[in-house]
Amino acid sequence: WAARGQQVHGDHPSALFGIVQGGIYPDLRQMSLDGLLAIGFDGYALGGLAVGEEREAREAILASITPQLPLDKPRYLMGVGTPQDLVTAVGYGVDLFDCVLPTRNARNGHLYTAYGVLRLRNARYKNDPRPIDPSCTCYTCQHYSRAYLHHLDKCREILGARLNTWHNLHYYQTLMQQIRQALVEGTWATFGATFAAQQGIGADMA
Repeated sequence: WAARGQQVHGDHPSALFGIVQGGIYPDLRQMSLDGLLAIGFDGYALGGLAVGEEREAREAILASITPQLPLDKPRYLMGVGTPQDLVTAVGYGVDLFDCVLPTRNARNGHLYTAYGVLRLRNARYKNDPRPIDPSCTCYTCQHYSRAYLHHLDKCREILGARLNTWHNLHYYQTLMQQIRQALVEGTWATFGATFAAQQGIGADMA
């Protein structure tokens, strides 16, 4: 399929990625990667992860296969994931991600902050005048309180879903900017440790 896809793609200016499959089995992943490298692609993706396997199994595959991907080609981890998943995967050498979590979780009142996930539907936020994340510069945090967003969610008002989504997408974009900056400045190890520690505090305690 990969060879046929490459043939059909031809000289089209868009990038074509080869997708490394093989589940949580290193030998199958290696077989898939070897075949894709023999064909040659503009970038390489890791598919079939974050589909129910244990996090440890996913990280074992990342540790074994990512170092073998070409250094001059973008590396794309499909369907991942939480903020911590992104930080962890970047540590293994991944460049690109895609995931429904920021938008789907926003619609369900799960909002990402510098200190973990804030579950907006909890009754404790009914009269909370603070923004989702006091350190966030998104439009939602600059103009709306947790109490008002809680109210919109309880009323199933579509504005609430939109404002929550705005925040979560801004959070993810900011996180990736911080990751890039840490890599450029050579402070990646410190960034990763600090991020994990902050996430462990919890949004309710910050």
